[in-house]
Amino acid sequence: MSVKITWLGHACFALEAEGRRLLIDPFLDDSPTAPVKARAVEADFILLTHGHFDHVSDAAAIAKRTGATVVANFEVGQWISRQGVREGAVEAMNPGGAIQLPFGRVKFTIAHHSSSMPDGSYGGVAGGYVLELAGKRLYFAGDTALFLDMKLIGVGGLDLAVLPIGDRYTMGPDDAIEAVKLLAPRRVAPCHYNTWPPIAQDATKWAQAVKRSAAAEPVVVEPGGAFVV
Repeated sequence: MSVKITWLGHACFALEAEGRRLLIDPFLDDSPTAPVKARAVEADFILLTHGHFDHVSDAAAIAKRTGATVVANFEVGQWISRQGVREGAVEAMNPGGAIQLPFGRVKFTIAHHSSSMPDGSYGGVAGGYVLELAGKRLYFAGDTALFLDMKLIGVGGLDLAVLPIGDRYTMGPDDAIEAVKLLAPRRVAPCHYNTWPPIAQDATKWAQAVKRSAAAEPVVVEPGGAFVV
């Protein structure tokens, strides 16, 4: 069994596995790097790491159009519920908690980052996700700084870790390499970079540094590019 992963720019990823379609942090219509608009994306489940506009801006519209279930922390879930999604369409979580969904197991992990909604309301705490689906274990760190407990997240093995490398608002390339060492994934992919000049990074150079410093295989694609784990 395998999972197809498509990077839709910034921190947005589309996953396909066993007939299920997952969308992480949909930021498409206003993203300068997204290869598609929100109206062209399908989803059965939408996972949100935190409340910032560049992670949730298209979530409600996609959920209402597709009927997708939204997974988020409690406060982001409340905000999404007020945007007119169908009743019962939100699965609320908090760090350390895990739930079983039709596609597999979802655990909400800690992240060190702020969180507020596009309207300025409280967005709870930011987080990441460990997903177990199609026999794979995937970690999407969300927006975060480097933290030592990443070593615990890697316990049990990771087939893929997706890490921000943009710096300024998240960890940068050097700290992301340290994160790879702590997590020890089989493969690692970068995100949250090159969307705007303040987070411009050379992902190819970063991938070369990963190869020199860690055992993980780096995977770098352009927005719209896909790979399989």
